[in-house]
Amino acid sequence: MKKKILFIMPSMFIGGAERSLLGLLGSIDYSNYEVSLFLYRHEGEFLELIPKEVQVLSVMPEYGTFDVPIKELLLSKKWKYGVARLWAKFSMKIHCIKEQENTGVWMAMQYISKSLLPLLPKIPGKYDIGISFLGVPDVLIERVDAKVKVAWNHTDYTVLNPNKKRDRELYSKIDYIASVSTPCTEKFVQIYPEFKDKAITIENLLDTNLLENQANEVREDLFPNKKGKVLLSVGRYSDAKNFDNVPDICKSILETGIKVTWYIIGYGGEEGLIQKRIKEANMEQNVILLGKKSNPYPYIKGCDLYIQPSRYEGKAVTVREAQILHKPVVITNFATSASQLQDGYDGIIVPMKNEECAMKIVELLKDEKRMNQLIDNTYKNDYSNRQELEKLYALIK
Repeated sequence: MKKKILFIMPSMFIGGAERSLLGLLGSIDYSNYEVSLFLYRHEGEFLELIPKEVQVLSVMPEYGTFDVPIKELLLSKKWKYGVARLWAKFSMKIHCIKEQENTGVWMAMQYISKSLLPLLPKIPGKYDIGISFLGVPDVLIERVDAKVKVAWNHTDYTVLNPNKKRDRELYSKIDYIASVSTPCTEKFVQIYPEFKDKAITIENLLDTNLLENQANEVREDLFPNKKGKVLLSVGRYSDAKNFDNVPDICKSILETGIKVTWYIIGYGGEEGLIQKRIKEANMEQNVILLGKKSNPYPYIKGCDLYIQPSRYEGKAVTVREAQILHKPVVITNFATSASQLQDGYDGIIVPMKNEECAMKIVELLKDEKRMNQLIDNTYKNDYSNRQELEKLYALIK
């Protein structure tokens, strides 16, 4: 009899965690496992890429209330959900005042999820393993019937600023906390040493065949108005990705006489800030935002150098994707950078400070032999991480 696996995910919009989930779903042995996927919302560019073997469970409108504006909920038949969201906002504010803590995205998710939970129906079915693949795992704990329950962690936990009491309540009821890299596991244990025995590492899996096929899609004029070398970054327009400093870094590169155009694919709340920084640095012709792309792989394949200038990461899926497509890669020296690549072998780790970052990029761009060596070394590695799937199978009872 096939073992039953359930994944829980908010949606399938473009993002690193969503790409990671697709890689995992594309690698599972469906002759031995029956896989279901529960989405809070049946939305997102990646919906059509979910493997046909996966049973996408029917939508439950109640779960869609996580992202609906509070005012809209209060003026609808779902007014109770609006009241719950208001209570979440109020409770978090009181907590932060009392504990003298700052709010954050993760903390907000904790309070919203806790307040909405009593109004959410159970997810149908019985499973051998349930996996909360992104976000706070309380729905998995309280609304899923599964023998084993796993919460997935995609980031450096020390930057999340959670309500630790709530985290401890939840993780005490979880069987495993799976982080996407060893440094991420270590960071989690640093915050919650009492859960050391539950903390495991399962790295991102990637479907290399799908990626390479998508990279070969014919696109005309991928890089409009390009001048010199093409630099590329992909990710959400958020504080973590540090794209707001790209204009200053790019300006320093240009001042050395190296001609480059730096393109950024993505979307998010900091687009206005990035555009402002581009204007302030007079980089309108050299730093170009390409916006959201459901298929960024032709762009990665077409660039001269892939750069991930992040302030922090769990394990950037896009860096692995660039390596699969045999691109030289540069990443900044964020806390978990050493787990991302072999510095000097299949990529380069550069300082976080803008000027130093720019100078290291210039050094690399001037050294064609070194660029080619980085490319050559990507052919020697298997970046799919298919062996990580055995770690997941081993959790299933």
